[in-house]
Amino acid sequence: MTKTPSQPRTGLLYRLYQRRLRREIDVARVPRHIAVIVDGNRRWAKLRLQERAAFGHRAGARKIPEFLGWCEESGIEVVTLYLLSADNLKGRGSVELEDLFGIIGELATLLSEHPGWKVKHVGASEGLESGLAAALSAAEERTKDRTGLHINLAVGYGGRSEIAAAMRSVIAEHEAAGGSIDTLGERLTPELIGEHLWTSGQPDPDLVIRTSGEQRLSDFMIWQAAHSEFYFVDALYPDLREVDFLRALRDYSTRQRRLGA
Repeated sequence: MTKTPSQPRTGLLYRLYQRRLRREIDVARVPRHIAVIVDGNRRWAKLRLQERAAFGHRAGARKIPEFLGWCEESGIEVVTLYLLSADNLKGRGSVELEDLFGIIGELATLLSEHPGWKVKHVGASEGLESGLAAALSAAEERTKDRTGLHINLAVGYGGRSEIAAAMRSVIAEHEAAGGSIDTLGERLTPELIGEHLWTSGQPDPDLVIRTSGEQRLSDFMIWQAAHSEFYFVDALYPDLREVDFLRALRDYSTRQRRLGA
């Protein structure tokens, strides 16, 4: 778990450092799936004396296509972006939430316009504004047959809620097949539960990155991240640079992963 200090961009020296970092990454050990807790947008806005958090959220949204380009160039197959938690729906003010709904809806549409990217909403639609729910659904439908970079937008997402929803789905499927509560226990395995998660069919994240210096999971992919590596970056998300990302990949490529140890 490594913190990365933020440094100013320095033109030629910055580009040389980028090249050095790329050379130091073991390309055979690049993560297949990266999950990102997008954090620090509100603090970014406050540091710029902006009263509305939307100023920071829009800056963060502008960074996302660039970040996804870095991922694609590095050979990563799946990226999950934690944009709005189920807890946020209860804890954020109505003005900020209304702004966020619009920003995330616009982002989903923008990402779906990229010719190769596949967009999927992971999370509950309940509690989302109808326009946002429609934008997420349309982006998913528009890109469902694409085979390029797979992008999960975690919106209205909570790890505990996801597990509870998966269990309800398992029980409903079991009952529909004529099973009883007595026989449910015989079928209940981690693999079966995984098949009913919102990320069903996808690899679990190899690497979880959180920006802004915070070091907590915040109810994010608590099932899928059981064996993930973690990397913490001090930079607020709108200030995230490619060298921060490359450092994370370099650090990951040097780790010896030990499942359960």
